[in-house]
Amino acid sequence: MRTVQGAALDGLKARVRALAERTGLPVRSTRGEPRTPGGPAVPPRPAERPVRTHRGGARLADPGPAEPPPGTHTPARRASVSTPLRRQPPAPARTAALMAPAVSPTAATTVFAALGALLSGTGRPRTIRRRFDGVSASAAALRALRARHGDAPALVRTRSGKRLLVLLDPRDLRRFYAEPVTVLAADPPRKCRGLSTHEPGPDGDGTGCARGEQRAERRRMSADALAPGQPVHPAAGPILTVVSDEARYLTAAGTLELARARHAASRAARRIVLGGPAAEDDELAGWLTQLRAEDKRLRGGPRRAARSAHDKTRARIREYVRRAGEDTLAGRAARLADPAGTDGAVDLVDEARLWLLAMDAVPDILLRTLLLLGAHPCEQDAAAAEAAAEVAAGPARGELPRLRACVRESLRLYPVVPDLVRVTRAETEWRGVRHPAGTSVLLPAAFHQRDPERVPAAHVFVPGRWKNPGADQDIRMAPFSHGGGRCPGDQLGLMITAAFCAEVLRGHRITGTRPVLDPVGPLPVTCDPHSVRLTLTRR
Repeated sequence: MRTVQGAALDGLKARVRALAERTGLPVRSTRGEPRTPGGPAVPPRPAERPVRTHRGGARLADPGPAEPPPGTHTPARRASVSTPLRRQPPAPARTAALMAPAVSPTAATTVFAALGALLSGTGRPRTIRRRFDGVSASAAALRALRARHGDAPALVRTRSGKRLLVLLDPRDLRRFYAEPVTVLAADPPRKCRGLSTHEPGPDGDGTGCARGEQRAERRRMSADALAPGQPVHPAAGPILTVVSDEARYLTAAGTLELARARHAASRAARRIVLGGPAAEDDELAGWLTQLRAEDKRLRGGPRRAARSAHDKTRARIREYVRRAGEDTLAGRAARLADPAGTDGAVDLVDEARLWLLAMDAVPDILLRTLLLLGAHPCEQDAAAAEAAAEVAAGPARGELPRLRACVRESLRLYPVVPDLVRVTRAETEWRGVRHPAGTSVLLPAAFHQRDPERVPAAHVFVPGRWKNPGADQDIRMAPFSHGGGRCPGDQLGLMITAAFCAEVLRGHRITGTRPVLDPVGPLPVTCDPHSVRLTLTRR
């Protein structure tokens, strides 16, 4: 019987042959002889292996023999990706040699875009502007690696010598989440520079990369302010009132797009974190937007501009923190933190800015969830009925279990962070293979959450899967991560996003959507929130 993996490999071989015919690259025939288009077979010289090249001129090492030579000891199966600089002897047994672009390990999406391009026969790394296409290419590359090498972690080596260990088996995910920071560092300096709006210090670390005593202090502060593990936040009343007030911007017109959703969510975030007066502070909103944009290019002139915006933002947030009420996140956290950030304590000003940054994901999640509900009328009607009944829920107001399941399913299909990267601080062993300290370990969360071989209805919108007991602990699906690295504001974020959805669905029906989704067939791999346009009609 022909397997799915066999069919995938056959298709891959056909695409490689088609590429060779167009570009004149040598092709290995079924007999194992290198054959050039339009010419006779040329046997390789005994002392050398044939070397293939792609359009850019870089050489690709031969994948080596399919089976190890007699007497060779192979302790574990390992996939290795490398780019040699010169002609080399045959590669080790059971090792695949591919080419990866010279990027940092934290640019995981770019790495796998290049891998997917190579496996699909294009041989060209994707650019940043085609990041959404790279997700699909990444999944194809990961499936091809697993089909050829099994579930063992695949070791990717870039041209710069960086090591990237890719976890392909869900059994390895549990260890990834369970390892302490002393073994797997969740926030290397390079990662922190790219993912936070904190001003980096001389050594590249900002306050967003808390270590040691600050990490424990931050956990205590988060437990008091964000109430992790509690489905309904202790300050749910004031928070839901804020959401209800700001949701009027979502339904003010007959259409809903990303700009309108961002305006409403940004105002709500400033009120929830800092208090009511911050909602009208358009100057602060502009500085925060500038910091988010400059975070991606902190060099030269842009770095100086970012420093100026950073200083003004800190000063303005500090003013709001001093006057924050107890029903705000800053007011709740102020009971444990020093607002001035002295004596080595966690700086509450930077924490408040981190919370504002985290809430930037709410508009994207909101639009994708409503888009999916618009494509599934039955789910939309059930969610609207729950939203209508929630008004009279009393103390249980804010639970919205069905809408929360819809938000979780939206995050499973379109995660905010598709890849998780950590760096080993000591030598580690994975499946019998030792890897030195400094190896980056990649967990492709988006791939595992949509893996059709292990997740039922992987490409279909099924919110009911989150109502099953233990669904939140399913190691394959991690919209908020697991273990010590789990997002402390997961329940608060679910409550706010579900409340925004409820406010829209109470009086309106989503009748027209763009893009058009197939309610029966598989959903697209990516969904750019900039392209989403919802049509609202009165119920």
